[in-house]
Amino acid sequence: MNKRLIQLLGFLISSLGWLFVLCTIAMDFWRIFQLGGQGGSFIIKVAWYWSNLWKDCFTDSTAITNCRDFPVLWTVTPYVQGVRGLLMCGLTLGFFGVVLCFVGMECTYIGGADKTKDKLLFAGAVFHIIGSVSDVSAYCLYINRVARTTFAVSVGPGVLRYDLGPPIFLGLVGCFLILLGALFYAVTVFRVICPESKVVYAYGGGTYVDPRSRGRTLYTGYYKPSRQYGSYLGSGPSRSSNNSKLSQTTPTKISERDAFV
Repeated sequence: MNKRLIQLLGFLISSLGWLFVLCTIAMDFWRIFQLGGQGGSFIIKVAWYWSNLWKDCFTDSTAITNCRDFPVLWTVTPYVQGVRGLLMCGLTLGFFGVVLCFVGMECTYIGGADKTKDKLLFAGAVFHIIGSVSDVSAYCLYINRVARTTFAVSVGPGVLRYDLGPPIFLGLVGCFLILLGALFYAVTVFRVICPESKVVYAYGGGTYVDPRSRGRTLYTGYYKPSRQYGSYLGSGPSRSSNNSKLSQTTPTKISERDAFV
């Protein structure tokens, strides 16, 4: 597939993922609990308790909602502060990642030489991955807090067993899209950032270059090894063959004892 097409696909996917994560911060119903709504009565009364990162709310069957905003930052529940901080860190890293990837894409005309643009694109992919991990940690922290109460054997009076709401699942899907987009970025520049080593084989009549190094400079001619392996004789006869020929033509002196036997 074309390099530009893969980078454009990665940019669209990662941007959509960050949009999902950004929307979850402002969405309601991070956790929800339904009270009532059972059949058997003429009038079914239902009440919903739900929360997000900023407030706790109660909605009755008449669609009247009463909310209590969370107090100032240093008095908020610790796990809510942790979720907020991790999401904000992830979004900040994602912003820098989007900027670096936009500058480093091949279809843009800013960023300098091709090698510099590839490095910027790879750095942006790393920012995407780190930011996505930060967001996943935030969602997992919130899920763990809700699950501990929901699956507890016994809870105190007035403690509600909440269920997970849509923003959690939307955020996890967004994190997956961010990781997928970063993978597309990394695939297009991996060969440039980490090139393969070129292997050269020397033969008597020339030099063979590994096909994996095509597109790079090819050296023709004879390959001359370094001095530490001895002198190089080229493609002519070797010294051992010369010695064998001399041994065949040189007469051998026979001693008197051998002649007597």
